[in-house]
Amino acid sequence: MKRVRIDRLAASTALGLVLVLGGHDGRAQQAPDATTEQQIDAAVPMPDTSEVPPPTALDFGVVVAGPTSAAASPAMVDEHGAASRGPSAKAGATPTQNAVAPVASAGDAVADALRTLIETKLDRYVPRKTDRAGVEAYYKAHGYKPLWVADGGASARAKAAIAYLANVDAVGLYPSDYPAPNFAAATSAEALAEAELTLTNSVLTYARHAQTGQISFTRVGADIQFDVNAPEPVEVLATLAEAADTAAALDAYNPPQPGFKALKEKLAELREKKTLVSAAPEKPAPRVHIPEGRILRLGMKDPRVIALRQRLDIPGDKDNPLYDEAVRDAVKTFQTEADLVVDGNLGPATTRALNGERREARNAAADPIDTVLVNMERWRWLPRRLGNAEGTYVMVNVPDYTLTLYHHDKPIWTTKIVAGKPGKATPMTTADMKFITVNPTWNVPPSIIENEYLPALQQDPEALDRIGLKVRQDPDGTVHIYQPPGAGNALGRIRFNFPNKFLVYQHDTPDKYLFAREKRAYSHGCMRVQDPLVYATKLLAIELPQEHYTPAKLESMFGGNEININFPKPIPVHLTYQTAFVDENGKLQIREDVYGRDARMIAILKNNAERKVADIPIERHLEASARPVKLAPGSLGGDRYDYDNGGGFFDWIFGGPRRAFAPPRNRPYGPQTSTNGRDYFWR
Repeated sequence: MKRVRIDRLAASTALGLVLVLGGHDGRAQQAPDATTEQQIDAAVPMPDTSEVPPPTALDFGVVVAGPTSAAASPAMVDEHGAASRGPSAKAGATPTQNAVAPVASAGDAVADALRTLIETKLDRYVPRKTDRAGVEAYYKAHGYKPLWVADGGASARAKAAIAYLANVDAVGLYPSDYPAPNFAAATSAEALAEAELTLTNSVLTYARHAQTGQISFTRVGADIQFDVNAPEPVEVLATLAEAADTAAALDAYNPPQPGFKALKEKLAELREKKTLVSAAPEKPAPRVHIPEGRILRLGMKDPRVIALRQRLDIPGDKDNPLYDEAVRDAVKTFQTEADLVVDGNLGPATTRALNGERREARNAAADPIDTVLVNMERWRWLPRRLGNAEGTYVMVNVPDYTLTLYHHDKPIWTTKIVAGKPGKATPMTTADMKFITVNPTWNVPPSIIENEYLPALQQDPEALDRIGLKVRQDPDGTVHIYQPPGAGNALGRIRFNFPNKFLVYQHDTPDKYLFAREKRAYSHGCMRVQDPLVYATKLLAIELPQEHYTPAKLESMFGGNEININFPKPIPVHLTYQTAFVDENGKLQIREDVYGRDARMIAILKNNAERKVADIPIERHLEASARPVKLAPGSLGGDRYDYDNGGGFFDWIFGGPRRAFAPPRNRPYGPQTSTNGRDYFWR
């Protein structure tokens, strides 16, 4: 007992010496007026009110890591007067120098509450299972330190995130899908922890939607396939924890491509225009009917010009029948706004548009804002980097019926295409072009054999011969129809191969007349290219510049044998469905919703309940069937061929050495094909 009192006296004496001598900047500190026995037992000095903070137990080399009460209990003090580590102490905790006792901060309390919620009730605040695993991993790795809470309320980071999420309609998303908690109403550690997790879930949901889309492409159709990668929740939270600019970090999850950014600007313009029109509606122009007739041009006189002047409210004499410059300029303005060919002439298309009829190429959606929104959504499905290492890629826009080649991420050449007809749509996907085939053979897919060619044969046994198709039947009854290389081949003289799930490609065509039509949806899904030799020359100039390919050189290769030209570096090909895009002149272009994809996506976005789950993929199967077509053995006859050239069935489809043979007994006949719908290629 005496030893304990002596130890306490020594501690008190040492405390006094430190307080007198332990000043800052050469100034002695003022000792506290009184020191209670309990404070001495805890080896913690009494705080004073001077500007210079008093020493703590750390100044004596004593580590205080006690419970969360205001002062260490005497029962927790050892015989040397040092507070021992209590059972509720945080491992590794270090008190602040101006602490009166080992008191838990507000942040520690929120961390405790966060840990409890994450371990017991996380599914209430983070519904998505994959997100929960990431949230738990992040907070556990950071000692459950809050990301959004500071000083008992929302941190600056939280305020910036909430402000950004409130305006995500600017990037085509719905702010209501990312609710913000009310930090001001959170008056306890538990409430702050709940607000923390609510905001975390909103941020993670936004990052996923911004990067991969709020609608899974599987919910739009079975003819769409992209390799989308949602951001990892742990990485999202870590990025935001380290970001100097929270808004910029969040915005970076949106597509970086110029096409997306251009639509974002047009979306803002359309909304601003809609707001202005709603606030102050313009006086509608007189709905005067323009009679149909011959094309009117500058300098012509016609009674219809009078109706035209009235319809467009052209200043001056409304009864003047002369098609003068004022009329021409007014017509040009109207043509520009109506997305017509701007020539200043009054032709049939302009007349119909003046009379209120929609162009066939206009999107059926009533509001162009909706059309822009779904196109922004589809940009989220595409790869962030469109080109290869040299910025080379091909972009097909089906509703625009165009194909554009990019090099160094700049468009260098564009041509017209014929795309799939409704019901046999050209798919949406991304794949690498690997080689070109000169003089391709067309192996007709089973669905076309069954649905089109066999019925034609029943009507006319020589129907296929007249168009250069050959029919062969294997001993097991399987029917094969193919077309050898030649000028009349359905694939033309050249084919561009990019292996993909949908078994489509780009190719030449003998049906050149289709390119003169405005709407060019006539194929079975493949893309027919208007200028295939020029296209091939452009590609090969990039891939094999030392070979000096020209259209004439490629033409010299035409014949009866397939020739493959392999690419050293694959070129990405993107098959897209852009019904809204901004052209090179900065003008918003709208195209027809050929396959109804816009209508489907708009319906999802406008249905709040459906939109909430629209990012969850659903299982889809290819609708096209590639099961072999069989008839009674011997009913068609014909030669038998061995197509096993050492490669896979893909090689056989795209052509390769073939030899006629008489099959030995018990050997399988014909091509070794599977029946999973992936072994045939459409034209």
